[in-house]
Amino acid sequence: MQPLRSEPVDALAGEARVPGDKSISHRALMIGALAVGETEISGLLEGEDILRTAAAMRALGATVVRDGDGTWRVQGRGVGGLSEPEDMLDLGNAGTGARLLMGLLATHPGTAFLTGDASLRARPMGRVAAPLEQMGARIVARSGGRLPLAIIGTEDPLPIAYRLPVPSAQVKSAVLLAGLNTPGRTTVIEPEPTRDHTELMLRHFGATIDVETTEQGRTVSLVGQPEITGRKIRVPADPSSAAFLLVAALLLPGSDITLSGVGMNPHRIGLIETLRQMGADITSTAAREEAGEPVADLQVRASQLSGIEVPASRAPSMIDEYPILAVAAAFAKGATVMQGLAELRVKESDRLAAIARGLAACGVEVTVGADSLTVTGDGNRPRGGALDGQAIATGYDHRIAMAFLILGLAAREPVEIDDGTAIGTSFPGFIELMNGLGGRIRPVGVGFKPTQDR
Repeated sequence: MQPLRSEPVDALAGEARVPGDKSISHRALMIGALAVGETEISGLLEGEDILRTAAAMRALGATVVRDGDGTWRVQGRGVGGLSEPEDMLDLGNAGTGARLLMGLLATHPGTAFLTGDASLRARPMGRVAAPLEQMGARIVARSGGRLPLAIIGTEDPLPIAYRLPVPSAQVKSAVLLAGLNTPGRTTVIEPEPTRDHTELMLRHFGATIDVETTEQGRTVSLVGQPEITGRKIRVPADPSSAAFLLVAALLLPGSDITLSGVGMNPHRIGLIETLRQMGADITSTAAREEAGEPVADLQVRASQLSGIEVPASRAPSMIDEYPILAVAAAFAKGATVMQGLAELRVKESDRLAAIARGLAACGVEVTVGADSLTVTGDGNRPRGGALDGQAIATGYDHRIAMAFLILGLAAREPVEIDDGTAIGTSFPGFIELMNGLGGRIRPVGVGFKPTQDR
């Protein structure tokens, strides 16, 4: 356990680059392991989730090494060339890593066993298993489709056309990765578009990917068994991590920060669109493309926000950002109504319940429904702290932990969280980066010491 405390500050200032995009980092390692030749990755997120994926790729026969300058190199085995692992693959807290890995393993002959930490073992995997079993894999899991599970890969995979029951980039990606080693054309139909990092990266590596909009929805088709070759990849800064710094700057009067090299994939910027509708001053500059992904620098200035209604259709483009959006809404004037949040109940924790409990403990008016959240602010700083002096329970959820630390920087009273250990899974260096811009976050019981002169 690592209890942390954040204290109110005046303003943030300076420039920063947040760590590499977690979604893209997972995919770079996995697809690099299936390519012929070397894949060179710069800017890879070095959080615990990604390190687990790197270890899994080594266990499957790929060579994965880190140079002294932070560059990662992957010597791939070619499509269909992964080896049966000798031991269980432990993905820790990496839900994306586990679900995408299921897709890779489903069409490789052999048996693999997957597990994770207590949080990951509680998360459902059945909706990933369902299409993979249609392709010929056999998956044996605990009740509720939970880890640990065994995947017996098929020697004769079948291409399928699969319509997603609910929007999920992870399920889509698992099917497409399974389709790499499947003859013929594998197709995924999604009723609502989800993040398309897998499609962009597969195309970057040389696979044939066709995307079209039909009456059924967005249709993604992959031609199986290509020879993909190693590539150079620069991983953009993660917009989901940038969200915490971005919101902190908006909430603290006088703040002005610049975040460099942030991924601006249209399927990932729902939070930025929402905050701009609420009145946020966010300027995008130096737009460019890196390894098929749009990237830009963001200048963020303090702004007075107003409550709005966020439609359910926007949820796929910002599903990971609702904890920090809820914090922003606590400082806005009026009610912010967020719809379509059922997916938050099966994340690293029941995020919908965790957000509501934490905000209420900090004196914020909040109403939670089956798949909705309404946060009502009066345009002023909420109290912060917590009822009866209790720390905010994070449920070992990195985004809940960071969201409430941001609230403490801008509230009237400091905020303590019960455990910040999970932050390292997605945002190593979070505390140092925030404090370098003017924040005050420290372990409970330790005196505050700025990380640099400002």
